[in-house]
Amino acid sequence: MSKALPSRSENYSEWYNELVKRADLAENSAVRGCMVIKPYGYSIWEKMQRALDDMFKETGHSNAYFPLFIPKSYLSKEAAHVEGFAKECAVVTHYRLKQDENGKGIVVDPAAKLEEELIVRPTSETVIWSTYKNWIQSYRDLPLLINQWANVVRWEMRTRLFLRTAEFLWQEGHTAHATAGEAIAETKQMLEVYATFAEEWMALPVLRGVKTPNERFAGAIDTYCIEALMQDGKALQAGTSHFLGQNFAKAFDVKFQDRDGKLEHVWGTSWGVSTRLMGALIMAHSDDSGLVLPPKLAPIQVVIVPIFKNEEQLEQLRARVSDIVKELKKRGISVKFDDSDANKPGWKFAEYELRGVPVRLALGMRDLENGTVEVARRDTKTKETVPLEGIVEHLSTLLDDIQQAIYDKAFAFREANTTPVNSYEEFKEVLDGKGGFVLAHWDGTSETEDKIKEETKATIRCVPLNAPEEPGTCVYSGAPSARRVVFARSY
Repeated sequence: MSKALPSRSENYSEWYNELVKRADLAENSAVRGCMVIKPYGYSIWEKMQRALDDMFKETGHSNAYFPLFIPKSYLSKEAAHVEGFAKECAVVTHYRLKQDENGKGIVVDPAAKLEEELIVRPTSETVIWSTYKNWIQSYRDLPLLINQWANVVRWEMRTRLFLRTAEFLWQEGHTAHATAGEAIAETKQMLEVYATFAEEWMALPVLRGVKTPNERFAGAIDTYCIEALMQDGKALQAGTSHFLGQNFAKAFDVKFQDRDGKLEHVWGTSWGVSTRLMGALIMAHSDDSGLVLPPKLAPIQVVIVPIFKNEEQLEQLRARVSDIVKELKKRGISVKFDDSDANKPGWKFAEYELRGVPVRLALGMRDLENGTVEVARRDTKTKETVPLEGIVEHLSTLLDDIQQAIYDKAFAFREANTTPVNSYEEFKEVLDGKGGFVLAHWDGTSETEDKIKEETKATIRCVPLNAPEEPGTCVYSGAPSARRVVFARSY
């Protein structure tokens, strides 16, 4: 048996890193700051992709693909945008290698310098809007609703698997509209798509809100976000949706002829989520024994472990289980019958617990005689003995119960760790104590926001949508404030 995972309470960061590696989700690669996503981890990401992709298509979007490389001049066209990403850009300057003079290695061929450097995309607004100029002429071409699944590069120095890597996988939606109202409606609609996915698939309760100007996406008029709370009391931004106004349309001269024959710039949005959602999934639900996966995203939803002494017993167990396996698969439930004799049942139990399989069945000869089976659920670690008759129906209901129970637990945790405060002393006390979401009055100035961040490392995660009017005074400056905003330390 491998040694136990580090405890969350003793070293949350080490627990997370070890869990990602031991559960076979990902590992660091030979390229500094980049990761290898292993098959088990990638199968979770695939389930996320599939669900989100269906949701995008249901809302009228189509997938396309745009180049990995962006000419430097494109980025220069939108000043706020390039300033936001300048420090994270990887730049391609040459297009050829050659053998060195000794013939023992390779060097960059100085004669192969590019006329214009290419940026490895940190995000694709500029290259996509330069393309939209050719696609959009009339109001009949609008709305243009495009998504792409891609990789992007942001040259991060301090990296952590899934949460922050130099290269990561994501989707990015880019849409063009005839009016500001339509673009804003799209921005809000996609935020709701993300929130629904987080809550119904990831079992992760999220706050919906708007970012402050300090935290807004570079080049956007407004950034909407969903924010989730991790078990260590830190927030994680789980998805963003941006109203771009006409910024990129003007930068790339994307115009359309309206119904009156007048030329107007289009209105834009962009929105995205990334493999950072994998980090959120792990940190929000898992425990000191390993992953806890919501059934909707678990690669294996049910594992059946036969307990046998010889091949004859295994055959009898296999015969009894085969119809159960077929019936589960018919219902769209992923099931594994682990009949390998390489490891003992106890080892298998620990391994599937580590990997977060929601339900484990153990079946031996005595169970066969009694017509029963032991059912263990991963989220609560409880076991029960139930009749084999009707087991498929039981498991189907149980998986739904587990999905809801995981959400309910995360929601209760968030509620218990959301604290309104009325003074700066109380603000700092809560942050340094249990952490979590701190609801505090803020005077609306960037200066106050910067000072609080500098002194406490807490940022405004969002101004909650539909936040009630609640006149008060800013916890830092004492100036008037119309409503509370959400502060937290974050990833």
